[in-house]
Amino acid sequence: MKGPWEDLYGYRRVIRSGNRVITSGCTAPGATAADQARAAFEIAVNALATEGATARDVIRTRMYVTDRADADAVGRVHASFFAEARPVATLVVVAGLLEQAMLVEVEVEAESEVRT
Repeated sequence: MKGPWEDLYGYRRVIRSGNRVITSGCTAPGATAADQARAAFEIAVNALATEGATARDVIRTRMYVTDRADADAVGRVHASFFAEARPVATLVVVAGLLEQAMLVEVEVEAESEVRT
């Protein structure tokens, strides 16, 4: 799924560089930070799949939340996607995201051999 700013701002959702598969920041609408995180991680994992990687291949995640109170909920969503992979992770509280309604943005990096 292509985001609204990809063409406008000149970037891609996902890129493969050798064995590394990296997503750009992913956001999604939702009523709560947990809802947004779940949808954003789904977007990220689906993007990885287009380059032959899976959630089990994830080695690093970054999570940005606009409210410290949402950190636990977002962390628990993270665990539901990546408990098996157990990637290194960063969770940062930020002043805001591009759209005011967005509470969470995530980035995902995987390492996966090129499959032919």
